[in-house]
Amino acid sequence: MYRSNIQLLCITLLTLQFVACITTKETNYMQTTKNFIPSYKDAGGYQDYRLREGDKLFIQVYSIDEKTNILFNGSTSSSQMQSAGGDGNDLYTYTVDHNGQIKLPLIGDVLLQGKTIREAKVYLENAIRPILKVNSVDVRMVGRYFSIVGSGKSGRFAFPREKINIYQALAMIGDFSFYTDRSSVKILRETDKGTQIKIFDARSIDIMHSEFYYLEPNDVIFLQPMKSQFFGVTTFWTALSTIVTTYSFAVIISKTFFEKSTTKTTTAP
Repeated sequence: MYRSNIQLLCITLLTLQFVACITTKETNYMQTTKNFIPSYKDAGGYQDYRLREGDKLFIQVYSIDEKTNILFNGSTSSSQMQSAGGDGNDLYTYTVDHNGQIKLPLIGDVLLQGKTIREAKVYLENAIRPILKVNSVDVRMVGRYFSIVGSGKSGRFAFPREKINIYQALAMIGDFSFYTDRSSVKILRETDKGTQIKIFDARSIDIMHSEFYYLEPNDVIFLQPMKSQFFGVTTFWTALSTIVTTYSFAVIISKTFFEKSTTKTTTAP
């Protein structure tokens, strides 16, 4: 009777544990699209970001005419401006206003909303050349950030380059926490149709074919914990340790309660 009680208790505890276990299936990235891992091959892929209100642009004009360089770039030489980066050049940063325009010296208002960075570069060159001697125009976005909320990873992070993918972003934040639900990652994204919430599975290898692979400026990524997950079993030794611990716990409980019950029954008049 005592032995059967221990076995029953062990089975019950182990069943409860393994039902609530975290396996590599729930934490690994680049998994093939099967067994509930979604495919994104038919989803829209990456599209170049299009400028919208509030975007900040650092614009540098290259010209053989020194007066033109000074007008747009100040007294700093082109090589010095390029090495300085955007952080030290706020004076030559232009913000897209509510009309989708920026205001350039001598040129006036220039409509850039809805254009990609490449399109904005060509558009500015064509706008300046009829008035000034210009060889080329360099256009870069500055003040670009994405945010993480939830699962102990909250923070605001700057884009280190023009575009970064989801895995590069994970490396920047130190990966998702172990208990983050990777199957349901939410992105709050500003689009031409307004602010939208998009949900994707970060475990799928097909994420590279989706609109979620590359982040966009002002993306907010929301993380949530897994539901009813308490034990992390990712290796054989972890599983063995869980089994041994469960068995020991079952023996202690059995000795404490079942033996007392047996003693009371035996000593009863």
